Amino acid sequence: MSLTPFTVDDLDRLRDTLNDVMADGATPGGAIVCGTLDGQRSVLATGTVAPELGDTTPDKNTMYDVASLTKVLATWPLVGKAVTAGLLDLDQPVRDFLPAMSGETPSGEATVRQLITHTAGLRSATRLDLYRGAEAPLHELLCREPLEDVPGAHRYINRGYILLGLVLAHVHGQPLDVLAAEMWRELGMTDTVYGPVGRGPNVAPTEERIPGVPRIWGAVHDDNAALLGGVAGHAGVFSTPRDLARFGEALLTAHQAGGEDALGMWLRASLVPQASIEPGLERGLSWIVAAGGQVAYHHGWTGTSLYLAPEAGRYLVIATNAVYYGPARSRIAPLRALALKTISAV
Repeated sequence: MSLTPFTVDDLDRLRDTLNDVMADGATPGGAIVCGTLDGQRSVLATGTVAPELGDTTPDKNTMYDVASLTKVLATWPLVGKAVTAGLLDLDQPVRDFLPAMSGETPSGEATVRQLITHTAGLRSATRLDLYRGAEAPLHELLCREPLEDVPGAHRYINRGYILLGLVLAHVHGQPLDVLAAEMWRELGMTDTVYGPVGRGPNVAPTEERIPGVPRIWGAVHDDNAALLGGVAGHAGVFSTPRDLARFGEALLTAHQAGGEDALGMWLRASLVPQASIEPGLERGLSWIVAAGGQVAYHHGWTGTSLYLAPEAGRYLVIATNAVYYGPARSRIAPLRALALKTISAV
């Protein structure tokens, strides 16, 4: 493999753009890690972890609520391991991998592939608080829900990954956080955990929901994940820029090994487009696939992102708590756009 390293100009542009979005009020600060398969890493950090922590600057050890990066840090690799072990079949209905249910389960007929590619046609709005007081277990309540769209079209939702988290726990007979912790240890990701985590200067706070009330800090920001005790297939994971870099390196290494590595085979399969999102972007298994299949990436609502360019042997991590100031997507968009452009320039 011929590695394509990040240039000094790449790093300067990323640093400047991070400073720009921070100056525009997008985030208190953040860290970017640019790395390659051979272990080269550059860490760019600026701003503060949060105003209430004074001049504490983010670094590679700052812990962030990674939000929907949970989908690729936990659920996606665990589904791959379960498929490899014969515990799951991508093209069988999800109800086949859950405790027995009676009656009609239209959402339970969605296949594992449809759930992991956001093409199942499930209801887009997920309000687990509406299930309070229900007698049936959560998996049955979710599977009984009617479909909202015809299966096949892409529509990004969390509900399918909540189901996948329940599936993984059932087929393994172990809680999702236990399964994930074992996998992360195998990958050398010693900082990555399901929350809650203790408050402190190394943990980035997120949103203040009610003025005058302490903001969320060390607990999961996502409401549905919070109702699940902080452990869910779609959100709930906390990690550091250093561990996200370790994950990126592990995926690149596995990809290089190809058919000799189960994770590498799963990643290669996951880069095959499954559904169109918009011109130039397609959904693989979990990942968004861009640049003609040369780049895969995923975002987290709180202001995190992970980009891979497997053939070029490089990755890029964005770790911010941009949701600190409210919805983060539009405010942090310039940094994410530059990151995609940079990782795609191979």
